Amino acid sequence: MAADPFIGWMTDIQQRVERTLEAALPPAEAEPCALHQAMRYATLGGGKRVRPLLVCAAGEIVGAAPDNLLRIGAAIEMIHAYSLVHDDMPCMDDDVLRRGKATCHVAYGEANALLTGDALQTLAFEVLATPLPGVAPAEQLAMLATLSRAAGHAGMAGGQAIDLASVGQPLTLPELEFMHLLKTGALIRAAVLLGARAGTPLPAERLARLDHFAKRIGLAFQVVDDVLDCEADTQTLGKTAGKDADNDKPTYVSLMGLSEAKRFARELRDDAFAALADFGPAAERLGALADYIVARSF
Repeated sequence: MAADPFIGWMTDIQQRVERTLEAALPPAEAEPCALHQAMRYATLGGGKRVRPLLVCAAGEIVGAAPDNLLRIGAAIEMIHAYSLVHDDMPCMDDDVLRRGKATCHVAYGEANALLTGDALQTLAFEVLATPLPGVAPAEQLAMLATLSRAAGHAGMAGGQAIDLASVGQPLTLPELEFMHLLKTGALIRAAVLLGARAGTPLPAERLARLDHFAKRIGLAFQVVDDVLDCEADTQTLGKTAGKDADNDKPTYVSLMGLSEAKRFARELRDDAFAALADFGPAAERLGALADYIVARSF
């Protein structure tokens, strides 16, 4: 049987992102060694690299330089890794397993985990602020602003604050959607937008379509996560299964039921596909990633 070209592309990008991260992170033997080892532990050798994949797929539409896309993807992945380190800490979700291994605070202690998240966040902006060949400085500054918003109070951090405040509280579907558009969706939107801004400029209307694609697929990502938390086991997930239910967190499964949540994920994927309709073959990999995100469980 012939190899699936999409899987081949995805594997190649994942490996190249890993090498980019390895080169960007401080050496494990450099002082302070414990911090640098924890940064590498939290970032390397795990995860599907969905956000860098989205960066690279969106960048193909605008003919962006592959090396620039890898660097942008690495910066976003560092933000993602920092958020996981902090989310797993006892003061947040208090989890002991991430990507099939002990969470950072379990392996390196709470203080080092806190500093690891801080250091990964700031290194991400250092990586993205280094000049990108062929990208205008004003455009790169706009990228930095986009990532800052996605990671901060109006994005991921704000969504996490709502999530923590919602434990044991009833939420409506619109309230749940707002929370996840920030907590999960903001960084996914940033990945698509940064990739799309790294090459030939797009008209505002076409950029808005890509943003709509990213919003819908970011929400689908969370819906599928909620389904997996209900259906999959700990070994499959690489993190503690059933954690949301145990913590009495509102999820799409708890509000909609399992079958309706699955239907909603497929509906979001179809809406995301519709946003790509006018982009033609250049957007095929973005569409394949939408399928990949939704097909993780069903």
